[in-house]
Amino acid sequence: MTVSALITAFVTLFVIIEPIGIASVFLALTRGMTPARRRSVGRRACVVAIGILAAFGLFGQALLSFVGISIAAFRISGGILLFLTALDMLFERRTQRREGQVALEDDDHDPSVFPLAMPLLAGPGAMTTMILLMGRTGPGWMGPAALLATMAVVVGIAYLLFQMAGVLNRVLGRTGINVVTRLLGMLLAALSVQFVIDGVRAAGVLPG
Repeated sequence: MTVSALITAFVTLFVIIEPIGIASVFLALTRGMTPARRRSVGRRACVVAIGILAAFGLFGQALLSFVGISIAAFRISGGILLFLTALDMLFERRTQRREGQVALEDDDHDPSVFPLAMPLLAGPGAMTTMILLMGRTGPGWMGPAALLATMAVVVGIAYLLFQMAGVLNRVLGRTGINVVTRLLGMLLAALSVQFVIDGVRAAGVLPG
């Protein structure tokens, strides 16, 4: 993968995973926990999320081929899915759903696998994005390896923000987090449209 492609992959994954927004949810999910347990929950959630996203990136396209779905069709449908996610971010529906998940959690429940690892870190949008980006890496193993490393960096940023969740919440406040979420939503909307265009071109409807 070129440097430009890696930057695009990083931005796309960062926007769809949205570590800043998840950090505030992490703070609520781990309220009352000791610092050691909070670190353990955050670390476990990130490791599980990396495993899930890596599996979808490496084997997702083979699964699509097995069920007879072309990568062009998946790019179009994936772009539409990401666009709907962008709309949720722009109109704050995503945040409301996350807060609803927090409210339903039991105090003794370990939130590292659910809902932190999945569906918050490794949600449908992130899984879809990994498959789409892996389809752009080209032949050889260096491209996929670079993409997996990029994904791990994004999840690693989420882990760092988990450790700084309290400070981040105080600095940005609810208004600041809402502003950042909407800016990321606008960027994701543009990226999702590009995925749809790529899929239409791959299907031969538009010239390359």
